[in-house]
Amino acid sequence: MKRLLAALFIAASAAAPLSAAETAAARPELSIKTLDGKTFNLADHKGNWVILNFWATWCSPCIKELPELSNFVKAHKNVRAIGLAYEDTDVAEIKAFLEKHPVVFPIAQVDTFDPPKSLETPRGLPTTYLIAPDGSIAKKFTGPVDEAALRAATGLK
Repeated sequence: MKRLLAALFIAASAAAPLSAAETAAARPELSIKTLDGKTFNLADHKGNWVILNFWATWCSPCIKELPELSNFVKAHKNVRAIGLAYEDTDVAEIKAFLEKHPVVFPIAQVDTFDPPKSLETPRGLPTTYLIAPDGSIAKKFTGPVDEAALRAATGLK
């Protein structure tokens, strides 16, 4: 079942540019407890690019893109990220997964029945929101993202 869902998500994947009106109006709010017990508050990262990445441990394209996201964050001092584990599983399973697939950014588990209100519920995984330094949504990607796509969307080298 999980593989079928992943295949459906990938089939629907494409970068979805926002209209100027949507971009101006879309200033998401997110404050969430991470797996390490800290709080990630999107507002604290204003002035930086922020990658909000919805993913799951069972999602092959998600697993493939995690190192790309980590590399992009490591390469740019003005880029932050948070991984939003969008699955109903034990935190211990997510932590075990992260031991095998480490990332340089915090991870939080999202309640699949009560996702963040200021973001659209993911229709496919991975789903990534790129938040501009002014706090607006610069771009939404449904499907895997790589460093080249992030460079193109941010204008960073």
